[in-house]
Amino acid sequence: MFVFVCAGCGAELTTPLSQVALPVHTHQSYGNGVQLPVLMRAGTFAVDPEPWGGPWRMWDEAEPGEAEARGIYAPVHALSDATPGAVVIAPGDVRGTRLIPEKRGDACCGLDGADGPNMACEACDSPVATRVDDCSLWQAVRLGLDAVHRVPVGGIQPAPLSWTEPAETGEATPLFEPIATWGGRSGANHHWSWSPRWEAAAGHALAHLLVASEGQAVNVPEGVATAVFQRALDALLPAGAPKRRAVPAGPELPAPEAEADILFVPIHPRTGQTWTPEGPAASAHLVPLPLGVWLTLVSPPPYLPAPASGRMPGDVLRDDPLPLLPHGPFQADRRTFERTLVRLPAVRSPWLRTIIETLDHDTSPDLVQAVAR
Repeated sequence: MFVFVCAGCGAELTTPLSQVALPVHTHQSYGNGVQLPVLMRAGTFAVDPEPWGGPWRMWDEAEPGEAEARGIYAPVHALSDATPGAVVIAPGDVRGTRLIPEKRGDACCGLDGADGPNMACEACDSPVATRVDDCSLWQAVRLGLDAVHRVPVGGIQPAPLSWTEPAETGEATPLFEPIATWGGRSGANHHWSWSPRWEAAAGHALAHLLVASEGQAVNVPEGVATAVFQRALDALLPAGAPKRRAVPAGPELPAPEAEADILFVPIHPRTGQTWTPEGPAASAHLVPLPLGVWLTLVSPPPYLPAPASGRMPGDVLRDDPLPLLPHGPFQADRRTFERTLVRLPAVRSPWLRTIIETLDHDTSPDLVQAVAR
């Protein structure tokens, strides 16, 4: 457990926090006018290893080899020159700070951090953090690496979780979620949608799936994986045999078949490490998924959110009238997909660079439509 204090005066700026893995959907921007919830769970923090926010430089302004040194292997619109290593926490875990009104930026519904740090230490007035809560962005506070110090809190430190514990006690991420929008002419409203966390996780995983495919068609298991991945894979990869097989693997599951080419595996929620198999499957390509998403993939809910006859099971939606389900097929988050793919060294392969260039020339938010054109 740690408390973060102001680097200038030593005043405490947070409650005691424990470190966890940075969520895959941290950099997601979802929809338009959508009110996303808090990014981090209360009492936790994560470190973002990459720069976030301005100042920005266009891609053609980068020095030769600079992008690759920063782990970016294909052209992007712009490079952030902000200081990496920000500490990301829930807004409710902040203490002893005040907002800086002149740093509101041009956000329409809240704060987007575009003008830099917008929170100051109450004790010494030094800028220490950036609050983000604008529409379509996950709500969070980012403590500047140079503005705070991490101080251990006394007491017994928890032992690192084994893989068995998260698999048994972790919470599955539902495929559908109620989405709230900010009030407009018609007022605030809610609607049911595919989960933004699932869409971001699918975009992240899809980039790894493409690399693992080595340019061949890929088949995923029937069920949730088919709805989430197959449509995009069929659009991005050539049809025909041979086809590579992708199957789930991880703690508490039987050992994967030796002929499985690709494995969907969980990310440890505390350490961020990817589960790795042993034995013949050790050579398979790994596709990482957040633990909650992986749990839903391997153990989907027994009932769909739909009416049921007879006695209603406990997890059937009971709203009356029933909430609307998503209108269209599942779409992996395109920005998360692109952000992940350009950070994988394999993207330098000509066939993957062609996919990136195709996406660069299309503004459609639908990944499948953009590639099909």
